[in-house]
Amino acid sequence: MQSNLVCKVTNQPAPGLHVGIIMDGNGRWGTLRGLTRTQGHEAGVEAVRRTVAAAPFLGIDTLTLFAFSSDNWKRPRPEVDGMMRLIEHYVARETEPFIAAGIRLTVIGRRDRLSSRVVGTIENVERETAPGTRLNVRIAIDYSGRHAILEAALRAVRCGAVDEASFSEQLAAGSGYRDVDLVIRTSGEQRLSGFLPWEATYAELHFCKKLWPDFTGEDLALAVSDFRSRDRRFGGLSIATQSLQGNSHATQTDALAGKIISPGLQSSANCF
Repeated sequence: MQSNLVCKVTNQPAPGLHVGIIMDGNGRWGTLRGLTRTQGHEAGVEAVRRTVAAAPFLGIDTLTLFAFSSDNWKRPRPEVDGMMRLIEHYVARETEPFIAAGIRLTVIGRRDRLSSRVVGTIENVERETAPGTRLNVRIAIDYSGRHAILEAALRAVRCGAVDEASFSEQLAAGSGYRDVDLVIRTSGEQRLSGFLPWEATYAELHFCKKLWPDFTGEDLALAVSDFRSRDRRFGGLSIATQSLQGNSHATQTDALAGKIISPGLQSSANCF
């Protein structure tokens, strides 16, 4: 059952959001409970399921999840191996439910450093879920924003088309390009860590203190509600501000004209 807040946000206009989530705090969640960091990552998988289930009801049609950063290779080998097993298991297990729900799953990031087994699983789920249109879930694995931009730039140059639109398509690499509207990061950290630097240029940021395994559909709804309350100007002015600025400018211009043109010259000035 969806919460009242989820239902309330669902009824708001402007659907079709692209939300990116930096799923931070799995290891800490496990450590705080006397568990292993890998068990924390396992708990984080359930948070992913809750988030994916809630997303379509909140007007989200693209959900990009930061699962494994290129920097995460620096972590202890047992933790890295555990994360890779979880990713492979999740992708394989969700294939049939995603197909039934009309959800497309795509993966962004490097694949040359993943095992052939993981790559094969990814390619299979991408192929099987490709017809899905209800929600596009993009999982970032071995992802670095800087490396993604560099690779996209090289592909764009080889194609002979270097402009924003073609570059964006190269960057998406078939996963479906959309500018990001909202970036959420859990665990209280307030940085992007190389997550979607091109796509999230004008994204709104929402920082949640909860560790990722504790994140719920209600938390996603709160983040979307906060997003909808913001005035997104993209470097310009809101309509209300433009109206106020216009009235203020007219008043200031009239006052300035009154000071420059003396009363004795008003009649002659009106002839211009």
